[in-house]
Amino acid sequence: MTIATPYYLIDEKKLLRNLQIIQQVRQLSGAKSVLALKCFSTWSVFDLMQQYMDGTTSSSLYEARLGHEKFGKETHAYCVGYSQEDILAVTEFADKIIFNSVSQLDRYYDVVKSTKLGLRVNPGISHSHFDLADPARKHSRLGVVDREVLAQQLHRLSGLMFHYNCENDDVDAFSKQLDFIGEYYGDMLRELQWVSLGGGLYFTKEGYPIETFSKKLADFAKTFDVQVYLEPGESAITGCAELVTSVVDLVHNEMDIAIVDASVEGHMLDLLIYRLSAKIDESDTGKHQYMVAGRSCLAGDVFGTYHFQDKLQIGSEIRFADAAGYTMVKKNWFNGLQMPTIAVRRLDDTVEVIRRFSYADFLNSLS
Repeated sequence: MTIATPYYLIDEKKLLRNLQIIQQVRQLSGAKSVLALKCFSTWSVFDLMQQYMDGTTSSSLYEARLGHEKFGKETHAYCVGYSQEDILAVTEFADKIIFNSVSQLDRYYDVVKSTKLGLRVNPGISHSHFDLADPARKHSRLGVVDREVLAQQLHRLSGLMFHYNCENDDVDAFSKQLDFIGEYYGDMLRELQWVSLGGGLYFTKEGYPIETFSKKLADFAKTFDVQVYLEPGESAITGCAELVTSVVDLVHNEMDIAIVDASVEGHMLDLLIYRLSAKIDESDTGKHQYMVAGRSCLAGDVFGTYHFQDKLQIGSEIRFADAAGYTMVKKNWFNGLQMPTIAVRRLDDTVEVIRRFSYADFLNSLS
């Protein structure tokens, strides 16, 4: 099937590889995994994902509702700040409601007390390569810091949520962190039913010691008699999608520059936020070097600099790898650029176009 660029292509076989690892961790450790919708909400592949995962977790009312309606199973509702309207809506379907602060728990407790409740805890430790994404950064608003204040709320709670990692692929660092959580909060956990260790644990990375990781989780759950939850986002979908683009112009300014029919700011925004280059599967040993840039008016709309085996031409296809996480959920209409189509290569290798976006979508996103 020929699909006009730009488009996101999700490959279910590559997705399945991650899901099978998630299932393996569940079997070895007993830890449940709920998909972090803030990273990936493309519900056209939820039928596959729900066979290997236990539900979803969210950062807003709309995400929670999407998880409930499209994924099913457990629906964990978390938000940094709920409004009264949010709470009234989410109590209709959430299995667990997790608050970011004691003040929000106090404000809404009478409304939600029949639901299983949790509080997010800021343990003061983290693993992040970026201050922007560090939940334990100075003056962080994310989670309860004061241990005594937290202890006073236990009678209202069934669990706690700790989210303090970002792309942590170091099992030794994870183990030390978990030991700290157990030492500092273990007495509280023994009074509760569940604990979420959040997301940001890159346990589907090639070569990651799954058995060591799983044993650590299992021992922790047994020690404190709690159900452990993980909230994989990127770990669930890493490496399973591409952003497929075409070259629309070639210019030269001290180096060759290829302009493609997509945009970093519009279609892979996290690269811009964290000042990263997009990944491509093309070998970096080619003799033809190009900066590849997007077609928005932003001067810094650059995917990266790469070496290609062949010279690029107008119409040459460039595929950016690892394009599932924090892309489709963040895509936007900056410059009114054509938004990429979303397509899925199913397990039987058929390619299904899920959604094409049109001028009407652009028009209706405004007023």
